[in-house]
Amino acid sequence: MLGKLARKVFGTPNDRKIKATRPLIAKINALEPEFEQLDDAGLIAKTEEFRKRHADGESLDHLLPEAFANCREAARRALGLRAFDVQLMGGIFLHQGNISEMKTGEGKTLMATFAAYLNALTGRGVHVVTVNDYLAKRDAEWMAAVYGALGMTTGAIYPQQPEDEKAAAYACDITYATNNELGFDYLRDNMKSDLTQVHQRDHYFAIVDEVDSILVDEARTPLIISGPADDRSDLYQSIDKLIPEMSAEHFTVEEKTRQVSFTDEGNEYLEEHLHARGILPEGQSLYDPESTTVVHHVNQAIRAHKLFQRDKDYIVRDGEVMLIDEFTGRMMKGRRLSEGLHQAIEAKEGVEIKPENVTLASVTFQNYFRLYEKLGGMTGTAVTEADEFMEIYGLGVVEVPTNRPIARIDEDDKVYRTAREKYAAIVEEIREAHEKGQPVLVGTTSIEKSEMLSQLLTQAELPHNVLNARQHEQEAQIVADAGKLGAVTIATNMAGRGTDIKLGGNVEFKVMEAIAANPDRHPDDIRAEIETAHEADEQAVKDAGGLYVLATERHESRRIDNQLRGRSGRQGDPGRSSFFLSLEDDLMRIFGSDRLDKVLSSLGMKEGEAIVHPWVNKSLERAQAKVEGRNFDIRKQILKFDDVMNDQRKMIFAQRREIMESTDQSEIIEDMRQEVIEELVDIHCPPKSYADQWDMQGLYAACLEKLGIDAPVIAWGEEDGVDQEVIKDRLVEVADAFMAEKEAAFGPETMRSIEKQVLLQTIDRKWREHLLTLEHLRSVVGFRSYAQRDPLNEYKNEAFQLFQNLLEGLRETVTEQLAQVRPMTDEERQQMMAEMRAQQEAMQRAMAAHRASQGTSEAAPAMASAAVAVAGDTTATDESGQGFDENDRATWGTPGRNDPCPCGSGQKFKHCHGKLT
Repeated sequence: MLGKLARKVFGTPNDRKIKATRPLIAKINALEPEFEQLDDAGLIAKTEEFRKRHADGESLDHLLPEAFANCREAARRALGLRAFDVQLMGGIFLHQGNISEMKTGEGKTLMATFAAYLNALTGRGVHVVTVNDYLAKRDAEWMAAVYGALGMTTGAIYPQQPEDEKAAAYACDITYATNNELGFDYLRDNMKSDLTQVHQRDHYFAIVDEVDSILVDEARTPLIISGPADDRSDLYQSIDKLIPEMSAEHFTVEEKTRQVSFTDEGNEYLEEHLHARGILPEGQSLYDPESTTVVHHVNQAIRAHKLFQRDKDYIVRDGEVMLIDEFTGRMMKGRRLSEGLHQAIEAKEGVEIKPENVTLASVTFQNYFRLYEKLGGMTGTAVTEADEFMEIYGLGVVEVPTNRPIARIDEDDKVYRTAREKYAAIVEEIREAHEKGQPVLVGTTSIEKSEMLSQLLTQAELPHNVLNARQHEQEAQIVADAGKLGAVTIATNMAGRGTDIKLGGNVEFKVMEAIAANPDRHPDDIRAEIETAHEADEQAVKDAGGLYVLATERHESRRIDNQLRGRSGRQGDPGRSSFFLSLEDDLMRIFGSDRLDKVLSSLGMKEGEAIVHPWVNKSLERAQAKVEGRNFDIRKQILKFDDVMNDQRKMIFAQRREIMESTDQSEIIEDMRQEVIEELVDIHCPPKSYADQWDMQGLYAACLEKLGIDAPVIAWGEEDGVDQEVIKDRLVEVADAFMAEKEAAFGPETMRSIEKQVLLQTIDRKWREHLLTLEHLRSVVGFRSYAQRDPLNEYKNEAFQLFQNLLEGLRETVTEQLAQVRPMTDEERQQMMAEMRAQQEAMQRAMAAHRASQGTSEAAPAMASAAVAVAGDTTATDESGQGFDENDRATWGTPGRNDPCPCGSGQKFKHCHGKLT
């Protein structure tokens, strides 16, 4: 009560933030006449003026009113759209590093241009992040007219983009891209061996569209660049056959936490049948350490069968299991579940089982987007996750008022006892709305339910469209038609669709269709005719009540429900929304519908009756809030573990960058060599020990293996007065002289190039091995809780020790590899040249661009121009034929795995550029 009174007197924190922007909005509006008088060249001149003023020390905050006024005028001329005050307000909040929550249809795409333009004046580049490639390309193309009028460049990043195009796009003032491509490019850049191949220049400012979808929903899944592991499809198929034979007493399923586990009876059953099928060796128990792999695969198989449902969590298309995004209803092409779970689902569905992958590089969206100095976001639904945005990203959430008051009527939920009664009521509700011409958008939570409802509507002879992962390609057309008079559209979730549902239909789509159907008519005549007809259609839909959003069940997240509801009532249009629920819905069933069922029974409700009351809405929202809180806790826990690896990742990536930027690594190499010598002497001649206790024979062998030197250490050990320090100094002197001879043979420039490449390749290999070890550690560390030990602290301690081991192993490996580098003999050089020439003909026949697939990295060009042999492999300069370029991968054709790498490194293709494919 007191809280309500205080809010009335002082206003909410959100109200105070809105009020604080009013003076700035007034300044921008006051500048409008001045900027209207500028010609097109004048707008561009203003941009140059702002850039110079900022370079001279003027802050972006001080430039904001003029920059926003300039951008508004450019948008008016380029697009014919004059930004509303609320759009300017949203742009201010973006620039301040907040999330602007704006309702659907309020113009977020245009609003982002203000903050993007202002921050691009720094010359550091701004990234605008979208949820899919279609929106990235569309928004970049659409808003390029605005940025172009301001004298700024615009680029778009998309999958399989040519390298030169991608480099140019990242060099632009404003770059549009999906969150996936940005994350993968970050990982790829940090796997390259030459600065000229690195594309992302800075992480300064990013504006994230559909910020709740990207930073919350997708943040549970890290981005992983991976390479194939051994094929174990037989094991998956053998284990998969066991699961359908198991009965309910063999396992328990916990739907709330999405966990499944075997009972004691189940373990006994499994052990018996695994022995019988030869999967588990006789005499070996499931509890033996040697059974870890089998147990892991059995657990994944039961999860695939009991937790993952076809047409809800995934679909099978063209013999491939395609995951479905539970929040947007889209197929996630190229996404695969990790740790063998995807392979278990493939075995369940009887499709080709693709090999598991090993992680080569990974990053979570949380840690990627926290790289940016400043972050802003925009969406229609963020308030319910405001705590998470602030805690994880330091982002505040501001509700921006709508340009016109919302006229949509949001009805109370209708709760039925059974799903059958609910769907019967839904069909009748749709019939009534359709008969009076009111367009209906029906929201479902899965493909299976959308298709079941489609069958019911077909039986009722009600015409309709279905939008789910199966109709993904027709998405924009179906959404554009959803506002037509009498249209009925069934959709699985509506987040980030990118196409507005406009009452009476989308004019642009109608015009495009008419132009395609009547190529002889002038486009302007067609447009004029359609716009006239559209006005009548739009008014007819408004008279019918506007768009009716009818949801068939509540989602776990309130945001998804609000996204669906927000499709109606855009820009002050009339509209209506209603949720039809039953006690058999997943949310109601899992989160305690027993009490409600008893209440409904005691009320003596008849068949087909529904309970409708605000208290029911409140109760459901509380249940949803609990689920959201649990999901937040899961994401926080994932992030805590990833933060441990992230610190190490940043250190490794920074070290790689430093190596790439430097032209001389000789001091680092020398320090490494000296540390290796100190370790070898300490191991074989322990401190505070007597000379007769030293293992000089072992030290001699170690020096030969690790340092490549034949030093007379045995004789040194027999000398009087020789201690460990003397031996270390002598070994350093001999090793330095040995490497100096190598440098003289190769030449200083070539030697520096070899050192750089050996360093980078060794870091990459050690880091990949380290990631795999951390994955294994993460999978078992949870069991430490049974011993009353905190799994996170255990993980931190062991991960730190593993990282120390990585650094120590790095010194030893680099020193050993460089010790084995030697010039090629004439015979080796001639043999290498002959092999390269033999392949040249085959390469030229396959000149079509060979693009690395998603999830691979590009290694370095040739290490050096001179002929050398490293660690037993050979290398030579390339004598390419016409059209072949060793630095241009597109000209290499398709080399065999065991062929010499076309880059000229001298290694086999599978060990060089082909090692990650």
